[in-house]
Amino acid sequence: MIYVGISACLLGQKVRYDGGHKGSDFCQNQLGKHVEYLPLCPEVGIGMSVPRPTIRLVGDVAQPRAVVPKTGEDVTQRLADFANVREQQLTKLSGYILCAKSPSCGMERVRVYAEDSNMNVKDGTGIFAQRLKEMFPALPMEEDGRLNDPLLRENFVLRLYVYYEWQQLPTPISKHVLYQFHARHKLLLLAHNQPVYRALGKALAEQQQIDGEFTTRYIMQLMSGLSEPASRKDHTNVLQHVQGYFKQKLDSSERTELAELILRYNDGEEPLAAPLTLINHYLKRFPDEYLQSQSYFRPYPDNLRLRYGL
Repeated sequence: MIYVGISACLLGQKVRYDGGHKGSDFCQNQLGKHVEYLPLCPEVGIGMSVPRPTIRLVGDVAQPRAVVPKTGEDVTQRLADFANVREQQLTKLSGYILCAKSPSCGMERVRVYAEDSNMNVKDGTGIFAQRLKEMFPALPMEEDGRLNDPLLRENFVLRLYVYYEWQQLPTPISKHVLYQFHARHKLLLLAHNQPVYRALGKALAEQQQIDGEFTTRYIMQLMSGLSEPASRKDHTNVLQHVQGYFKQKLDSSERTELAELILRYNDGEEPLAAPLTLINHYLKRFPDEYLQSQSYFRPYPDNLRLRYGL
């Protein structure tokens, strides 16, 4: 089972400062069918009550302090330590879903206030979220609000499953195993980031010995390369590349049907699921070992229906 960290309020737990929650339908009722959650609330975890006085980030945007304005209490180190003492537990995670705008859990655009003033900029990161990034820089992370965007939602779940697969590789990772892993995700990476696709392929070809330093660099680059949603143009390039594998196997009408369907997707007339469904149909008729190994075609469970909105 895939293990995912999540801000407890997103699962409907009433742990927010006002005694409420921010229950997420996607997290609870859709993704929740496929993963096991580790729900955490750093503020409650450091002993703060529910309800409780609000926290705000104060000072330097790059290194803000978390302060309770009502009392002046500084809880910065306690929030960071909440992650530190749970490192062994957090290491098992394949992804993390954070509560947006939170001074503890917000991933981006958290308000940072000037000292002794209500002047602020939306440019900060929550203390707990920042510590997570430092401890696990390759870990897929996303905020609840951004998951309402179909492109960002699909991208997070895609990275979640790739990272989980990475975690299942036997250690130490041999060159053969790493080559197999990389080969399986080639088309996926090609769709998301061609420069990283080329750079990782070159690095693997030139690397004589696979060690811990190299594998750490590899997964960092891979997850970075997958971190931006693929464009229609990039998906179209991959689909047309795959189309070439069937050139000698399909008859004229079938080739035309596939080519036109890919172009309709490119023009925004069809979702990505349409040409992929047809390609998967042809793969059943004309099995191809390389294509059937590619995560691009089924990077996550079909019943999440994430590609119907792309």
